[in-house]
Amino acid sequence: MRKLNAVLAMGITALFLVHAITGAFQLMGVMSGGSAFLSVLSWVMLGLIVLHVIISVKLTVDTVVAIKRAKASYFKENKLFWIRRISGLAVMLFIVCHVVIFMGRNEDGAYRLALFEGVQLATQILLVLSLALHILSNIRPLMLALGVKSFKDALIDAMLVLSVIMLFAGAGFAIYWLRWNVF
Repeated sequence: MRKLNAVLAMGITALFLVHAITGAFQLMGVMSGGSAFLSVLSWVMLGLIVLHVIISVKLTVDTVVAIKRAKASYFKENKLFWIRRISGLAVMLFIVCHVVIFMGRNEDGAYRLALFEGVQLATQILLVLSLALHILSNIRPLMLALGVKSFKDALIDAMLVLSVIMLFAGAGFAIYWLRWNVF
């Protein structure tokens, strides 16, 4: 089940990278069109996320049951485990906000929302931050689950790429907010 979850995580990550880059370009007004294809990819990604959540909840419950049986939580030693779970919950909350906010429409190649003000911007920046924390805290176990032997260089490369894309996505939200509220 962990291997399946790792494969799902890789699929989600690949789709997320496409979604983040193209979404940021759309929000910046640089790219238009392709909405139907990108929408399908988004819904596929959401479906994979739901499967990932189901498996992750099952694995977390199994771990909590084992902790209860052992009568020793070792919370201090397992902080990273709990960071991964808590950041995953935060991601879920902000994904729901993201889906609700971006249920807009495409008019003449431009994406239009009903509302995008400070609260909406804040939730999207928090989505980027919680995703960054969740992905970066899970890269090492993901690579181990996928059988990557020497992952130090790959880990640093992945962190660099993800950091740049997260910065780009955050900039996309900020530019869209500026376009919505200032220009």
